[in-house]
Amino acid sequence: MNMLSATLSRVKPSATVSITAKAIELKAQGRDIIGLGAGEPDFDTPDHIKEAAIRAIREGRTKYTIPDGIGELKEAVAAKFARENGLSYATGEITVQSGGKQVLHTALMATLDPGDEVIIPAPYWVSYPGMVTIAGGTPVVIEGGIANGFRITPEQLEAAITPRTKWLIFNSPSNPTGAGYSPEELQALTEVLMRHPHVWLMSDDMYEHIAYPGFDFRSPAQLEPGLKDRTLTVNGVSKAYAMTGWRIGYAGGPEPLIRAMRTFITQSTSNPCSISQWAAVAALNGPQEFLGDFRAAFLRRRDLVVARLNAIPGIDCPVPEGAFYVYPSIAGLIGKTTARGTVITDDEAFATALLEETGVAVVFGAAFGLSPNFRISYATSDEVLEEACRRIADFCSGLS
Repeated sequence: MNMLSATLSRVKPSATVSITAKAIELKAQGRDIIGLGAGEPDFDTPDHIKEAAIRAIREGRTKYTIPDGIGELKEAVAAKFARENGLSYATGEITVQSGGKQVLHTALMATLDPGDEVIIPAPYWVSYPGMVTIAGGTPVVIEGGIANGFRITPEQLEAAITPRTKWLIFNSPSNPTGAGYSPEELQALTEVLMRHPHVWLMSDDMYEHIAYPGFDFRSPAQLEPGLKDRTLTVNGVSKAYAMTGWRIGYAGGPEPLIRAMRTFITQSTSNPCSISQWAAVAALNGPQEFLGDFRAAFLRRRDLVVARLNAIPGIDCPVPEGAFYVYPSIAGLIGKTTARGTVITDDEAFATALLEETGVAVVFGAAFGLSPNFRISYATSDEVLEEACRRIADFCSGLS
């Protein structure tokens, strides 16, 4: 008897998780592996945040909490939205869950019915289509090609909307490209949405604080207040505060949606870790100066990687506006053969050969919905990045 559901057959494992696991496995075998697959800052969580968690443990704050977050954390989130984004949310319009991924998943599970469509610009974070599929919806992918800086146009968005469209998932700065929409580009998209009041907007702002000089970050509901009543503004402490393992994500949105999401999690995970919640209060309410130090390090690493990759014949690496990824094209390498005889038929073949022949782990572009590209996470030291780029250059110079 087949015990597995039909839903599972529609879900693909996360390529980023798979690549990271493969790199760890090879490293355990004694291979010299450089892993550039994980989207995780290499910085340690700041001390004042760790101390808040230790204090919570010592004070016995280790019991169940309200399913979608303690009041103190919701107040900190509301203050953050007001302070940094000009968005006013009551605590009843805020949800806190076990990571930004769970927030997105819960919103889709609470709102999608079979046949509902969700527009997803590509390249996209690998989990977006899978989460839509699990929730019973249909992903509708729009390609934002390299020629347009990995951004979609208002015309593309307009053409993709149908009477069945339920959501647009929007991510700027983006994983996997680091591409960001200027206020003018974002305004053009919001004008399309204003003409279609049945379409809701899920804005994934996770990389808000990793935006580089010259890029003016705006959250969509901040730019177009008319969208606020049908926007879920999603963020978290994972990337900006180097707290990936603490698993705290949050969102602001209309109270009926937030209430529906709360109902869903009462029958799934219940509350996020109580200790992590108190750490997140310290993160949002405490000193913010270190965010600039993190950003400066990422900027230096971005410039290093972009320069090294663009010096390699056959690779074209656009300059990202934010996040800590680059998404270079390898169109000029397709069809070539590696020194060990592997034909580069596509970006997956490139990434596999690169790992096996040089020990550098990257994620192939097909996983993000746009090929032929690959993603590098440069959230690691300058020295590691220099060595990785040297190995990639040597690998490419050996192609024939």
